[in-house]
Amino acid sequence: MISSDPRYPQLKHLNEKKQAFNAYKTQKLKEEKEEQRMRAKKAKEDLEEFLMTTDKMTSSTRYYRCQEIFGDLDVWKNVSDTERRDIYDDCVFNLAKREKEEAKSRKKRNMRQLAAILDSMVAIEHRTTWQEAQQMLLDNPNFTDDASLLGMDKEDALIVFEDHIRELEKEEEEEKEREKKRVKRQQRKNRDNFGMLLDELHEQGKLTSMSLWVELYPIISADLRFSAMLGQPGSTPLDLFKFYVEDLKSRFHDERKIIKEILKEKGFDVEVSTTFEEFATVVCEDRRSATLDAGNVKLTYNALLEKAEARERERQKEESRRLRKLESSFRSLLRDTDVDYHTVWEDVREKLADHEAFRAVGIESERLRIFKEYQHETEEACSHHHSRSKKSKKNKKQKKRSRSRSGGSESDSDRGHSRSGKKRRHRSRSESESSDSEHKRKNKRKKNKKRRGGSRSPTVS
Repeated sequence: MISSDPRYPQLKHLNEKKQAFNAYKTQKLKEEKEEQRMRAKKAKEDLEEFLMTTDKMTSSTRYYRCQEIFGDLDVWKNVSDTERRDIYDDCVFNLAKREKEEAKSRKKRNMRQLAAILDSMVAIEHRTTWQEAQQMLLDNPNFTDDASLLGMDKEDALIVFEDHIRELEKEEEEEKEREKKRVKRQQRKNRDNFGMLLDELHEQGKLTSMSLWVELYPIISADLRFSAMLGQPGSTPLDLFKFYVEDLKSRFHDERKIIKEILKEKGFDVEVSTTFEEFATVVCEDRRSATLDAGNVKLTYNALLEKAEARERERQKEESRRLRKLESSFRSLLRDTDVDYHTVWEDVREKLADHEAFRAVGIESERLRIFKEYQHETEEACSHHHSRSKKSKKNKKQKKRSRSRSGGSESDSDRGHSRSGKKRRHRSRSESESSDSEHKRKNKRKKNKKRRGGSRSPTVS
């Protein structure tokens, strides 16, 4: 066969012929292997494409089930079992991924479509329940004609419905807020109009910082701007009236400065006895008083009068404390000079005259009053002590007479009586001393009360 080929004689040597034959055989084998590889590759590609496109194959289909369904097909038999299993695993993975993406896309599409249908249903409001909405959807052809929507996951549908209800609730809240703002604007307008009414009354001189609601109520209540304020929340007409009066009173501090400047220039001081007429006359003589509010003039007068009264009270307190201190020093001087209830004022006066405590009490009548009070207290203390002493002596005499009458029948009894008599005399003296000390303490408390009371405080010239 080869020898008949015209190219054969060209190979003169046998070795060359063998070499050419072996090269041909090697090349042919290589081509056959490549062809076989390509057929196997195409068979695998065909199987993979078949498994990915057939509607009988899903990501959950088992291998043995594929063997039962596709075992008689050439596309299945053209691939070895090992390679078929590898291709099956790859297809299951890819199918699962594709199904997941398709499910996600379908879910988005269904949720978007359902949201659009719910938006178009005006019968659904923010108070509609899910049960009511389901019945409305079943009556809507846009929903029932869509097979994908009918097979939609119930949880996804509920999520879309809840989002739609939240949106409706938000719109409802926004509408309420708009209405609330509109009402507030109207209420603010009513308050502004009522404020204009108060401005008019102030310009007419009917409303001042001293005005009372009860006085102006008949005038205010007859105006429609007052009626528009009734029933609305917030500040009432009475509140606005009070605020207006307070605003007028807020000018008090500035106007008080002007009034004080006028008084300072006039050299006028407000005292406790100053009347408002006197005060107003002095203020009104100045041309700057034309801009002053009459109520603030009255308030300024009251404030200055209160300060004058406070100064007077403080002065009286200081004077009372000073006089009590002087009286206490003078009493100490009398005590140190051994003055008692027998002492005559004229006799002791010269002795006291050189002392500072005596000169500090500038009025002679006050010195004499303190002297007599001190004598009276000393006399009471002495008489109380003397009465106690007389009672004690009388008891002693009675005890002596009793002992003399009893004779001396028994010496032991006499000694017992003597001891008991001594005890009684000792107890009597203790009671007397205790009573005297208690009396002194009472007198001391009386003196302190008189000093604190200051009911008869002396006036120093």
